[in-house]
Amino acid sequence: MKPYRAHARAAALSALAYRGNFLLSLGGAAFQLIALLAVWKVLLAGGQVSGFDWPHMRAYLVVAFASATLVGTFVDFRMSHRIRSGLVALDLVKPVDYQRARFAETVGGVWIEVVAVVAVVAVTVAAGGALDTPPGPMLALFAASMILLVPLKFAVSYVSTLACFWTENFVGVLWARQALTNLLSGAVVPLVYFPGWLATSAQWSPFAGLTSTPALIFIGQASGTHALLLVTTQLGWVLAMWFGARTLFRRGLRRLTVNGG
Repeated sequence: MKPYRAHARAAALSALAYRGNFLLSLGGAAFQLIALLAVWKVLLAGGQVSGFDWPHMRAYLVVAFASATLVGTFVDFRMSHRIRSGLVALDLVKPVDYQRARFAETVGGVWIEVVAVVAVVAVTVAAGGALDTPPGPMLALFAASMILLVPLKFAVSYVSTLACFWTENFVGVLWARQALTNLLSGAVVPLVYFPGWLATSAQWSPFAGLTSTPALIFIGQASGTHALLLVTTQLGWVLAMWFGARTLFRRGLRRLTVNGG
C-alpha cells in the first residue's frame, strides 16, 4: 500500500500546486449551481412538479453540485497525455498496478474537493436556509452512496480516457463523456422529467450513481428497499466497470506505439 499512498500524496501536492486551475473549475461548478437554483426556483414557484417542490429541488441541486465537484479531470488529462505521448510505457515498468495507481491519485485529490464542497454548501445554507436531511438510516445510506460515487466516477473517467489508445485524442472524448454523464446522471434535470423509457434506462445505468442515486436518497424520494436497491446497483456498476476496465486496458496496450515500435 505504501507506493499507492505515495501516488495519492503526490496527486494532492500537484492539485495544490495548480490550485488556480482547481479554483477556476470550482468557480464554474458554483456558477452552474447558482444558475440552476435561480431557474428552478422560478419554475417551481407555482408549487410541485412531478414530485419536486422548491425545497426538494434546492437540496437535489446542492447534492448534484457536490457530486460534480468530486473527482475532477486533473488525473484524466495527465493520463491521456501520457497515453498519447507514449510516456505510459514508463508507468508500465513501475512495480505498481497501473489502474490502482491512477485510482490512488484520484483519491489523493478528493479531500481538497471535499473541503471546497463543504465551503460552498455552507455559503448556500447561510444564504438560503438549512437543507432538510433524511433520517439516520437513510443518512447513512446517503453517505455510503457518496463514498461509492468516488470509485464509480473514477471508473467512468478511466474507461473513457482509455479510449485515447484508439482515438489519440482526448478533448473530443471528454466533451462526449461530459455531455452523456450530465444528461443521464440527472445532474441538470432530474431523471423523473425524462420520457418513461429514457428515465428507466438512465436510472439503472452507471451514470445514475453519479448524481441521481445520492440526491434522491438525500431528499427522501428513495427510501427503504428502493434506496438500498439503488446503492446496491451503484456498487454493482463499480465492480463491473473496475474489472471491465482491466480487460479494456490490456486490449489498449496492443495499440500502444512508442518511438514507432
